[in-house]
Order: sequence, then C-alpha cells, then structure tokens
Amino acid sequence: MFDVWKNVMAEIEQNVSHSTFVTWFDDVTLVNIADGVVKIGASNPFKRATLEKKYGNVIQEALKNNDIDFTRVEYVSQPASKVVRKAREVTTESTSQRKMDRAERVVEIAIPKKENRNEKTGLNSKYTLDSFVTGTNNDLAVSVARSVISAPGTKFNPFFLYGGPGLGKTHLVQAIGNEILRNNPNAKVLYIPINKFYQDFVSTIQKSKDMESFRQKYLKLDVLIIDDFQLIVGKEKSQEEFFDIFNELYQKERQLIVTSDRLPSELKTVDERLASRLTWAGPVDIQMPSFEDRCAILKSKAEFMGADIEDEAIEYLANNIKTNIRDLEGELNHLLALSELRGVTPLEMLGNGYARANDNRPKKTITARQIVKTVADFYDLSVEEMCGKSRVAHIKNARQVSMYLLSEELSMSTTKIALEVGVKDHTTVMHGIKKIREDLKSNFGLHSQIAEIKERLYE
Repeated sequence: MFDVWKNVMAEIEQNVSHSTFVTWFDDVTLVNIADGVVKIGASNPFKRATLEKKYGNVIQEALKNNDIDFTRVEYVSQPASKVVRKAREVTTESTSQRKMDRAERVVEIAIPKKENRNEKTGLNSKYTLDSFVTGTNNDLAVSVARSVISAPGTKFNPFFLYGGPGLGKTHLVQAIGNEILRNNPNAKVLYIPINKFYQDFVSTIQKSKDMESFRQKYLKLDVLIIDDFQLIVGKEKSQEEFFDIFNELYQKERQLIVTSDRLPSELKTVDERLASRLTWAGPVDIQMPSFEDRCAILKSKAEFMGADIEDEAIEYLANNIKTNIRDLEGELNHLLALSELRGVTPLEMLGNGYARANDNRPKKTITARQIVKTVADFYDLSVEEMCGKSRVAHIKNARQVSMYLLSEELSMSTTKIALEVGVKDHTTVMHGIKKIREDLKSNFGLHSQIAEIKERLYE
C-alpha cells in the first residue's frame, strides 16, 4: 500500500506546479489506511488545513486513480520524522497517536452527490472555457476548440494540440468535452491519458479478457480525448491498437482530440502512419504566455480563489515566472498562503523579502550569452560555429533563432544583436528576425523548437 502511495504522490506532482508541490506536498505522508479511512500526515496544522481546503480534491482524485477505496480522509498534524512509514508499523496505533488524532479535524468525503470528476467520462467539471484565460499565446487553440464544440467530428478532426508542460492543454481539451456534454447530454465523451489507455490495454492482454470489449469501449464514443500522447513512445502494440481505433472512429466522423508536448513527427518510434493521421487537420500549438497574458492569468486565478492581490504583486510574479502557467499558479498560491499566514497583504509580503517557492530555479536574469549558448547547444553546434560566417542552412537557421530570441526575450537593439551573433550589420539581424516571425506562422516544428529552447533557458 505504501508503494501505491508513491504513485499517488507522483500523480499529484504531475497535476500541480513544481512550486505548489514543493510547498504543500513535499513532506506529506500516508499514515494509515484502515476500514475505508485514509489518514494523511502533514508537518504542521497550517499545512494540514491548506491540504484540506485547497487540495482535497486533488488528493481524492489521485487516490481514486490508483484504485484506493475509501469513504473518508483524515488529515492529521505531525512532524514528518514521527510518521511511521512501514506498513507493518501502522496496522495498530499507539494510545498517544489516537489521542492526537481525535484532536484533529476530520474531513468527510462521503462520496459527494456531484463530484468534480465524472467517473464515466473522465472529465473534471472545473475545466471550462469560462475559466480558461485566452491570450495571444493560445487564441488560435481556443478558436479551434469553439469550432469543435459547435460541430464535433467535422472541420477540425482530429484536433491535435501541442505545447510545453503546464500551458493549459489539459484544461482546454477537457473544457471541450464538458461543453459538448452541456450542448448534448446524451453524447458519449471520454477523456483518458494515454498511459491509462496503455495500462487498460496491457491489463486486457494479461488477464486474457475479450479484446473486442476493450475496443468497443472506445468505438462506441462520439468524442475521444487522449492526453499526453508523447508517453506512447516505445509502446508499439498500444500504438497499433490506438491506430486501429483512431481509423474506425475517424471513418465514423467521431471527434478525436489529442494532446502532446511536441509534434508526432518529433516523437521517436511512433508509427509514421499514425503520426501523419494525427495532424491531418493541421496541428495547433499553445505557446508561452506574454507578460500581459501572464498578468491576466494571475488576476483570473486570484478572482477565482476570492483572493485580493495588488496589481504590483501581480506584475512582480508575471515578471519573474516565465516557465509555464502551472508554475505561475503555484507561485501565486505560495505567495497568498504566506501572506495569509503572516497577516499581511501580498505586496507587503513581497516588500518583506518574499522567497519564491521554487528555490531550485535560477533567480538571475537571463543574459544574451546564455541565449546564444542555449540555442547553439539545442542545435548541436558550438557558439563559434553558430556565430561564424557559415551559410549552411541549419547553421544559418540557428543563428536567426538566436537573433529572434535576443529580440523577444531581452528587447535588444538590432545593432547589439549583430555584435552578439557575429554578423556585420543590423539589417542582417532585421532580416533574420523577420524570417523567423514569418516562419512561425506556418512552421509548427519551429514553434516546438523555440518553446523547448525557452524551457531550457528558464528551467
């Protein structure tokens, strides 16, 4: 059971930002499971209350996804060093432990009448278009999503959505499923991560179950939403099965929606036929949000939480968190929690020497040299080679990507960029930046490359 708990924590870590996980889950432990009661230990009363209030649904969902049966969860406060970790040591509790537990608050789960996650569809009702902040980084994806909602299985089929982790892909595709069901409650919709598809497929084979019943689970659907497609890499039999299901659903004009962190053509060992079919309708990407978009996202999240936060505090977070939306939300949660704990406003908290939750993330400003070196490394070039006089296509492309990022990320003048990348004059830089911007309108592979370079810069 304690091995299963590791899986529970691993799933939670995937579903929240790194800073949120470090702040609230790093030392959370499983104390015991007995008679349908899951007892979870937190290191202090404040953390226990926060887990209960803000992250109870996340914990419940992870428990269910790992087949842990329960009727209620108890959150107890106790130092991590005192939590018993071995299963044989938690089957009976000491008298002192029972006294302490009775003093703690008990959260009754009691199987709510209307849970966030629909067991039949896999959809979480909290993911809606109303709560999805649209910006310049995702407006095309939202436009396509609305088209899919209005006419599933027609123009944008399949809908292949890709982008880096934490940018809102899961939110958007689940919102599509929820909106389709709102328009047509009788529609058969299923959201499933690809690793769950793989696990079900393997289980069917291992237990010698009827493979046809496995297929019919999917073939009867009106809408199939597959998340994290990149995790199917190396699973050849699962790819074959998914390929067959995909083809049959497509022939029936059923809507297919697939997310991935990169294009199918960039995934090693993925069948070329499947990779081609997934992008038949044209892939759509979600990019890193701009500063203005990050501010809008933070304000929206704060309003949703009913929290008051000053514009200056919003701008501070937007300026300093440039990784993804998940980290942005986690940092907001961390700041609000600390300001509440210390009885000050978020802006006062910043003025008092606020420490960001993700202490492992570099705090220094990104420099021009870092951008040039990161781009060169990404394209397997030396800095000298990339910034030399070579006109070979792939080297010239890397040089132009450097120009583009120096302009976009640091707002450097074209004259200074010319000095950094070793070209003679600023007109060459202007041409290079313009070319990359034009290519980004139609070159989806370039979108993915620049997104990955940015992740490396700010990780």
